[in-house]
Amino acid sequence: MTLHDFHRPLGSTGLTVSPLGLGTVKLGRDQGVKYPNGFTIPDDQQALSLLNQARDLGINLLDTAPAYGLSEERLGYLLQGQRQDWIIVSKVGEEFNAGQSHFNFSAAHTRFSVERSLQRLRTDHIELVLVHSNGDDVAILQQEEVYATLAALKQEGKIGGYGFSGKTTEGGILALEKGDCAMVTYNLNERDEQPVLDYAAQHNKGILIKKALASGHICLAQGVDPVQASFAMIFEHPATGSAIVGTINPKHLQSNAECVAHILAKHN
Repeated sequence: MTLHDFHRPLGSTGLTVSPLGLGTVKLGRDQGVKYPNGFTIPDDQQALSLLNQARDLGINLLDTAPAYGLSEERLGYLLQGQRQDWIIVSKVGEEFNAGQSHFNFSAAHTRFSVERSLQRLRTDHIELVLVHSNGDDVAILQQEEVYATLAALKQEGKIGGYGFSGKTTEGGILALEKGDCAMVTYNLNERDEQPVLDYAAQHNKGILIKKALASGHICLAQGVDPVQASFAMIFEHPATGSAIVGTINPKHLQSNAECVAHILAKHN
């Protein structure tokens, strides 16, 4: 039993995704990341081995972003000859330079960013592009040009769908009213954004879960498996499309995939 058996539609995007997605920040950036332990960015051979393992486990969703250092460029190189096997989610809005994040939600920068991602990823189409919010979700959606520009890029066929990776319930729901997908924080410690999942379930919108394991910080009572408990809660919600986990540890990837498959097998 692998995750191949549990691929599901991502709302009404037309995409069919694995319930577990692989986050790739650790393939491209080791500065300013909020993980409990330090790590070394894997070399090309290690990274390709991880991608092949993910694919064999039934994972078809990769999450990247311009703000993830060299992640997009490395994926473009590593996915040569297997691009058709993957659904890529990238972002716009956040740039990370010299250890600092900068945000730009203008029409010009949004278009520039998507064109640059297409080049870096060596592709002519990105399945899903999300706005990388700075936390001021509602203002971005109501006052900036980024969402309208993504809608235009979707019409042009450069992206398949668009949405929002935000930090508030208000922003998440507003993003789903006009867009295709929201990426929300939802884990055992943080459930404030659950109304966004509820809205998505009612309106057939896509939901991607970020920080599913609280970036590795989850702690529970002795004898309770935090990974099992986290995924059980996440997949109990009918709106959940895919939970993004950014591990570069092959053993963690394997056990996460087995855990999710086991939980979903019990649901079915």
